[in-house]
Amino acid sequence: MVNTVKRKSSQSALRTGSPYLSVDERTAKGRSLRDTAPRASHAGWKPVKNRHDPVELLSLSNVGRLEELIPIRFGRMSESPFAFFRGSAALMAADLANTPTSGLRVQACGDAHLMNFGGFATPERNVIFDINDLDETLPAPFEWDLKRLAASVVIAARHLNLPMSDSARVVTDLVREYRERMTDYAGMRALDVWYDKIDLQRYSDRMGDPAIIKEVQSRVRNRIEKEQHKSQPDFLYPKLVTHEGARPMIKDEPPLIFHPSVEQAPGVVTGYTEVIKLYRETLPEHMQTLFDRFHYFDLALKVVGVGSVGTVCGVMLFMAADNDPLFLQVKEARASVLEPYAGKSPYSNHGQRVVAGQRLMQTATDVFLGWTRGKNGRDFYIRQLRDVKISALIEDWDTGMMRQYGRMCAHALARAHARTGDAAMIAGYMGTGQTFDDAIGEFAVEYAAQNNSDYRLFIKAIREGRIKAATEG
Repeated sequence: MVNTVKRKSSQSALRTGSPYLSVDERTAKGRSLRDTAPRASHAGWKPVKNRHDPVELLSLSNVGRLEELIPIRFGRMSESPFAFFRGSAALMAADLANTPTSGLRVQACGDAHLMNFGGFATPERNVIFDINDLDETLPAPFEWDLKRLAASVVIAARHLNLPMSDSARVVTDLVREYRERMTDYAGMRALDVWYDKIDLQRYSDRMGDPAIIKEVQSRVRNRIEKEQHKSQPDFLYPKLVTHEGARPMIKDEPPLIFHPSVEQAPGVVTGYTEVIKLYRETLPEHMQTLFDRFHYFDLALKVVGVGSVGTVCGVMLFMAADNDPLFLQVKEARASVLEPYAGKSPYSNHGQRVVAGQRLMQTATDVFLGWTRGKNGRDFYIRQLRDVKISALIEDWDTGMMRQYGRMCAHALARAHARTGDAAMIAGYMGTGQTFDDAIGEFAVEYAAQNNSDYRLFIKAIREGRIKAATEG
């Protein structure tokens, strides 16, 4: 039986107009929730008897995607159990719905694996670390995000062939970092929580290994310098643009970048005039003034990520002058994978759902972040294509680097949850001991084994020809 979680009426997990309670009273209220959902009940993982077939559920998640791109999606997922996990958020959402819930809701990421965290530039040009993919965001129990993040660290550690005992310690340390950060947020002023950020250029960790911290700082400096260069128009423009006569056009590189047909994008006939107009109206007034300096020139579809492959994603080229381009990324927003279990979004446009979630959870958002709806009825959100975006490159990591990165992700997740949920109640529920840490750690280790089992079934289905997977080489 699916354990559907009751949805609150507002997008925020906190209700306005609720009676005032002190921090101590809210902490005690959170502690009392252990009576109905003991912390130890989160330990371990055992699939329900009527658990969904993973291959069938993944195939169902392809409904509405571009059929010709689905084999690329499955090809990317087939590369490793870690890649499979990244592309199967719908599968874990269904599993999480059958686990005990605290009843404490936050604005959840919905797909909080470690590769969905990273660095990006704020409007003030600082580079911060935060959750950077919120396609699945929706109000839901806080522990769903934490369990997915914890499981992802164990799966990634195994992908890197790190010792099993090390991965167990790393994930327990990750949960402890989340718990202790939440306790800190519970005692902070509301505005201080809202303003808090993880500044990559000044990154430090009070409990981190000084040698690892120094290595992280060195890597961050190098990556920021490289990404700042890659984000410059002088770098992006020749990489992405060609000319047909005097008109700039985005380069085709099929099957990963290509111009859509009228069937794929009906708006191509009118130059997406209505879609762009609707998007412009979702920007703040001062950003509309800036956006009006740019003129639309071209759009091409672009295959991105793992889980997003097959959804309609693209790049739009705008120009303010011959040497002044603006590249916007357009991403289709579908119903969150959490929706069948956590309740529907209050927004009729899923692009707006994603944008609202980003503004709630992230310390800062892209100045061009907005949403629209295509003539084909698909919902989209839009942001800059690149703005000093830094993602993790894990292939050469050892246990120390994995531990440090896991702590950074846990810190960012706790900060996002503290912004949108009741930090004191969450902290009260988790407590000050290791009971909750050990429970989530045990779940993560056992769910990683479930992921491996599902991956084997997935590979078997490919070999038997039940589903198609394509390589891109």
